[in-house]
Amino acid sequence: MFRSMCRRPRRRRFLLLLGVSLLLLLLFLGLRALSSPDMAASSPWPIPGEPPAEAAAFLSENGASADPRASGVNYDIHVFYYTWYGNPGKDGQYLHWNHPLIRHWDPKVAAGYPDSTHGPPEDLASSFYPELGPYSSRDPQVLDSHMHQIRQACAGVLVISWYPLGMADDHGRPTDDLVPTIMDAANHYGLKVTFHIEPYKNRNAKSVHNDIKYIIDSYGKHPAFYRYKRREGRLLPLFYIYDSYLTEPEMWSAVLSHSGSNSLRGTPHDAVVLALLVDQRHLSEIDHGGFDGAYTYFASNGFSYGASQHNWPEVRAFCEARSLLFVPSVGPGYVDTRVRPWNGHHTRHRVHGQYYEAGLQAALLTRPELVSLTSFNEWHEGTQIERALPHRTTTYTYLDYAPASPDLYLQLTSKWAKHYREQKRQWLM
Repeated sequence: MFRSMCRRPRRRRFLLLLGVSLLLLLLFLGLRALSSPDMAASSPWPIPGEPPAEAAAFLSENGASADPRASGVNYDIHVFYYTWYGNPGKDGQYLHWNHPLIRHWDPKVAAGYPDSTHGPPEDLASSFYPELGPYSSRDPQVLDSHMHQIRQACAGVLVISWYPLGMADDHGRPTDDLVPTIMDAANHYGLKVTFHIEPYKNRNAKSVHNDIKYIIDSYGKHPAFYRYKRREGRLLPLFYIYDSYLTEPEMWSAVLSHSGSNSLRGTPHDAVVLALLVDQRHLSEIDHGGFDGAYTYFASNGFSYGASQHNWPEVRAFCEARSLLFVPSVGPGYVDTRVRPWNGHHTRHRVHGQYYEAGLQAALLTRPELVSLTSFNEWHEGTQIERALPHRTTTYTYLDYAPASPDLYLQLTSKWAKHYREQKRQWLM
């Protein structure tokens, strides 16, 4: 009888375990049905919020979380990103890879240089040759590779070169319609996206006010849309304004100061707006114009007051005294002679990564809130950290990263992104 009484509890436990197992199986099957391939068929990337297989593999190899948004990237590292490239396969013709030579403004100097256009795929408007070849910015595989590389570099924010709807630079096509695709691609690698508003025709402070409203209304709800946390705790969109000095500070003040007649401040479209610092006089103009800070962009050390690294402590002190952000821009080198053949005096050799590391060190010495990188893929000016390969034609031998691997500048960026994070922790202490 004692044995019979012992069997009954065992039978009850067995039935209970069987029921729980069946319930878990049904739950698994239900979740799998919800994530069927049909749901992702409209996008080259998988279900929103899930990393693609390539990203998951990369994260696993590097000891990061399976969810790329959980760890790894440094959102205080912003990298300038260009979407103006095209090729016949995706765009019907080459765009920007065939950039014509830019004429010097002095006719006497211009007379000493050819007036011609490059002829891809072998002859590119770049001193380096991309690992992906003369690609299209609209190619989903290219975008995926770019996001993978930026994630590998641990840079957290893409600053995309942006023109208003229907507008483009002189040698490209409108790309505002590409923004959602870029944001989807970035999101799957845990990256964020913000905007570098370019100096389009008839741009002024009022039109930039409208641009900011358009961008926030159009893309502000996307999970990849970047917001910067101010010291007082507010999360606001952030914008870089290239060649901001072309507009008078009084005009900017009407949009960016709290008392301005057309002010963004305190509205649903309030934002952190950064001006380009070129000349020393721009410091007072940036402050007077109501900007939230300054960035330096140019990767050629000494090219301008703002791009001269020995001036950065002075700039930082000016900004700190006025509660402005100082965002130094660092590049791996500079060479634009394939588009400006007369500009060799501004070339800055990479010295196998030493130039880049020296710039990053100079930036961190100013204890910046943010650091910007010029650039991920501005191939015309040779500032790219994107992978490049050795390549030779019958008439030209491209520069490369040898003897290091094509990943050299991604690796260096990752190293310094991690170092920057550790430095910020010490500064806060």
